[in-house]
Amino acid sequence: MNSEKTQKIYKAIMLSVIVAVITFIATTLFMSQYMGSNIRYVTTSGKNGDISSTLASFRKIIDKKFLGEIDENKMLQETIRGYVKGLDDPYTEYMTKEEMEEFTSDVMGNFTGIGIYLTKDTTKNAVIVISPIKDSPAHKAGILPNDIISKVDGVPYTGEQLNEASNKIKGEEGTKVTLEVIRGNETLTFEVERQHIKVNHVEGKVLENSIGYIEFNSFDEGCSKEFKEKLEELKNQNITSLIIDIRNNGGGLVDEAIDIADYIVDKGSDLLITVDKNEKEEITKAKENPIINMPIVLLINESSASASEILAGALKDNGKVTIVGEKSYGKGVIQELLTLSDGSGLKITTNEYFTPHRNKINKVGISPDVEVHLSEEAKTKLVLEEKEDSQLQKAIEILKK
Repeated sequence: MNSEKTQKIYKAIMLSVIVAVITFIATTLFMSQYMGSNIRYVTTSGKNGDISSTLASFRKIIDKKFLGEIDENKMLQETIRGYVKGLDDPYTEYMTKEEMEEFTSDVMGNFTGIGIYLTKDTTKNAVIVISPIKDSPAHKAGILPNDIISKVDGVPYTGEQLNEASNKIKGEEGTKVTLEVIRGNETLTFEVERQHIKVNHVEGKVLENSIGYIEFNSFDEGCSKEFKEKLEELKNQNITSLIIDIRNNGGGLVDEAIDIADYIVDKGSDLLITVDKNEKEEITKAKENPIINMPIVLLINESSASASEILAGALKDNGKVTIVGEKSYGKGVIQELLTLSDGSGLKITTNEYFTPHRNKINKVGISPDVEVHLSEEAKTKLVLEEKEDSQLQKAIEILKK
């Protein structure tokens, strides 16, 4: 991957690493030894707020008292992880070299696992399924959007352990993983075989009344190019209108979503507004003349997040689509991904973004122009027939007029 391409992936995605510092702020250390119910308290001190001296105090006691072998690398990794976790931001996290390699592989849409997109439910502090990848092992096993992954191979995980749970689910091709899933009031168990997963970012077809249909599974590297190719294919079949489906799309690369909006919005129009911690504002504008000049309906739901919301906001505020479905997830912050010389990294929140009309997205979401909810029965089906998809049917109805 060349340097320019690497910067694009790392900047646009929601992710970043900068430091090799560690922490634990405390002036009193409780050392405990257990003999029955006996606990001995030993007091030590470090300069208040001085990370290095506090850690040095910890290390002296560990060297003197700890019974067992010390893994220096693991201690460093876990201390950095805890330091970053102290920011209390659900999207900022430290990643080891191995985790970074897996993450960048996922961004390219090419990995080994069971084929599910996961996120952290901040309300429930749970690992939740955004959606299974179509025709993946998870999809075939019956895992559904909004399922909560409570255990992986018998080990419980919370939302704060999203990265650990994701890495535990991945593994060698041909091996199996057991998931405990909470669905409503039910607790279900799935044994799923890991396979090589190649994500098809874009799928398309022609519906009745010459309506084109394009679905995005994610906004990974190359999906804007795939969208353009699929659009040309549908145009050759004489479509007169278009449905773009980003339901259950948890996002991906910001640049990919911007490029797709650029195909639709008039040149020079605002697409995205980002603001950093110093309140410095940056406005991204459409650079090209649009290649689509037909009525468009955009389908969204509560699992449309991040880059999906960037696309939805850009198209809605520029009056280029009618949005049908349910209010989106509400992730309106961008992360950058930085790397250290040892290959580890930090995914760090750097900007909040707003729609062209300066509407807030983070923890708010984007509301549809026409609100349509799927039935509870429809939500539990692995394969939803077109006639059962009330949101799709409303989009078709709108484009028929």
